[in-house]
Amino acid sequence: MEDLNYQVDQLRVANERLSRDEKMLRLICDTSNSAFLYYSYADRRFQTVASWDHFFAFTVTEERDLDKLYACVEEQCVIPLREVLFIEKQKLRHQSIQVKLKDSHFRVEVEVRVVYDAAEQPTDKIVRFKDVTKASIQNDELTYLAYYDALTGLYNRNYFVRLVGEFIRRASEEPEPASVAVMFLNIDDFRRVNDGMGIIVGDELVQVFGQFLSGMMDDHVVVSHFSSDIYCIGIYDPRGARSVETFCEVIKERLKQPFVLSGGQKISITLSIGVAEYPEAAGSTLELINCAEIVMFKAKNMGKNEVLYYSGAILDEFIKNVSIENKLKDAVFHQNFIMYYQPQFHASDKKLRGVEALIRWKDDNGKMVNPSVFIPIAEKSGTIVPIGMWVIEESMRTYAGWRDRYDYPLILSLNVSAIQYKQQDFIEKLTELMQKYDISPAELELEITESVLIEDFAKITAKLKILRDIGIRISLDDFGTGYSSLSYLKGLPIDTLKIDKSFIDTVITDENTRIITESIIYMAKRLGYETIAEGVETEEQYRYLNEINCDHIQGYLLGKPMCAEKVAELLAGMTV
Repeated sequence: MEDLNYQVDQLRVANERLSRDEKMLRLICDTSNSAFLYYSYADRRFQTVASWDHFFAFTVTEERDLDKLYACVEEQCVIPLREVLFIEKQKLRHQSIQVKLKDSHFRVEVEVRVVYDAAEQPTDKIVRFKDVTKASIQNDELTYLAYYDALTGLYNRNYFVRLVGEFIRRASEEPEPASVAVMFLNIDDFRRVNDGMGIIVGDELVQVFGQFLSGMMDDHVVVSHFSSDIYCIGIYDPRGARSVETFCEVIKERLKQPFVLSGGQKISITLSIGVAEYPEAAGSTLELINCAEIVMFKAKNMGKNEVLYYSGAILDEFIKNVSIENKLKDAVFHQNFIMYYQPQFHASDKKLRGVEALIRWKDDNGKMVNPSVFIPIAEKSGTIVPIGMWVIEESMRTYAGWRDRYDYPLILSLNVSAIQYKQQDFIEKLTELMQKYDISPAELELEITESVLIEDFAKITAKLKILRDIGIRISLDDFGTGYSSLSYLKGLPIDTLKIDKSFIDTVITDENTRIITESIIYMAKRLGYETIAEGVETEEQYRYLNEINCDHIQGYLLGKPMCAEKVAELLAGMTV
């Protein structure tokens, strides 16, 4: 009897343990985000547990109920789902796939495990349905960001490089090697849209133009938004309807009409486009894109709204400019520049009026680099700011020495770039240097060109007015070469017009030039300006300019650009 009681107690304890284990397992299943389908091969029994109702509105009690599973997933998922549910046919123990439920946002991972006995016969199968919707969406978002540009929906730069690389690989493997073209597109003067209308409008313009370009894409054409206002088009085997010329014509035709934005703004744009082709321009993807970019910048420098094709000469020029830019940065650091000064004379008596400060630079090889070459590079790279301030200070220091030694009334003319004028502290730094070298405003003249005004007429004019109120003279250089110079005169605070050398060169031989020159001088007199004729090289030119009442002359006839020591000698002669 005692043995029987002992056995009963043992069974009771075992049942309690099983109940606790079953309770624990059910609690785990009920708090899980997954649903489970169990199948016993021995008695062909199905059982659903855990969060089954979260996924499905039916139960599975026999094999034919599996058809309900197939019916609730999207069509392309049916065959993969059949295969994973019966992995025992492939003698597999574990496998999983992802399916999307029909008419639902659910994305479900279906994981199947099969248990085999010692004879390798299946005994049990468990199928887990796990909700991976959130993770899948996040993965899709990451995939999108990896391949596409968030602003335009076009391919991003990294993926574009991969796709063009694939084009080049395919082209190189063709029996007769094909070509691959890259078009590098840049919206001209895009900064004016951002600055004048706001970055929101600028972004929308980028989007709508990107949408237009996306219509060109097919199996042989890929379009990318690189950054800001820059796009790239890659073309495999560019010919016929997908030739570069055809695309350029399509783009040109579209740009005849403005882009209408959501706010009602109508914006017309032009493009600078650089084109490079594999294998002519480069043998690799990055080199090909780089060549197209270089050519685009060349097109922009030629006046914008241009399509330019790669050539060796353009690349050579670019490499030369890069070399100059690197040497220029070193020259700025070590201040390896020298100053020359070209005299200006009163036309009436040929007495010295003043000097124009001109920077000169010799590279490491002792070769003189023309300012027309290195100044634009300096402006582009930003080194013009430290160079410009060095020019101003060095010229003032030298000028102060002449004044103290010779006591001759002289005007120092300084050329100032648009970038310098834009510096917030430009006026402050200029006045500090004037105080440092004890230079009065009346001794100083700042020369501006029309290109300076084009950058930002209102802001630069406001600064010029402040400078002129201080007492500094303002001179408009190269007058007559800009198509809109006359329109600027109305609002400009200037004292002097410098008549461009191109007029003086033919003023004796060409009647039309004489008429224009005389008109400029007459107009300047009526407006109260002084006039300086640049590039006076002959006695005949001088006599004529004096006769028509030009105030001052500057040129090789009376004085070439010279070093500070030569100017000192000239001043010494003037004071004798």
